[in-house]
Amino acid sequence: MSNQYLLLIDKSVAKRLQKFSAKQYKQIVSKLLSLASTPKPQDCKALKGVKGGYRVDSGEYRILYYLIEPVGEQRGQVQIFRVGKRNDDEVYRNL
Repeated sequence: MSNQYLLLIDKSVAKRLQKFSAKQYKQIVSKLLSLASTPKPQDCKALKGVKGGYRVDSGEYRILYYLIEPVGEQRGQVQIFRVGKRNDDEVYRNL
């Protein structure tokens, strides 16, 4: 069985990604794709008060996601639910 996690991206995140410049888009999507094989990279941190929630940085942006570990034959999942600027707290609103 593959150790790849299933990568799920919320519709709102996909919509937001389309608005980034080509350079930012490539940088963020590269990080998103790497989460499928390494869901807990060295620079990730757990979100306080959000069970199974993690954050990771990609340039000047922060990626928030849920990690669902594999159970038995079921694949694990990485669900991306928000991408936002690192320098403001907007990315953490309404968690």
